[in-house]
Amino acid sequence: MKPLAIVFALAMPVVAASAALSQSATSPQSGATASPVQVNQAAPVPVVPSKRMVCVTAARGTRGQEHQDQVQLCMAQAHLDCLKQAIDQKVTGDERKEYVRNCIGL
Repeated sequence: MKPLAIVFALAMPVVAASAALSQSATSPQSGATASPVQVNQAAPVPVVPSKRMVCVTAARGTRGQEHQDQVQLCMAQAHLDCLKQAIDQKVTGDERKEYVRNCIGL
């Protein structure tokens, strides 16, 4: 029974891909012309990762409690860095809280 399940699991992506190709490869009907595919010529804009993602990525090699500790320490340092930036820019009150949240990427 297991070999049948393995064959089925391996065949599903092939069936799905062939179905997608057959739908996209159909020729236009009744003399209509196919619209050309538009290609984005602009340079890709880099995505700035949030500080949380940086912390999780930095602790990727660890497991369990050590992983949690590394992420928590990294996030505390990121919070402190963002708070220092807010103080330098003289942001106060609720605006400071929002500034720190946005800076960390929450």
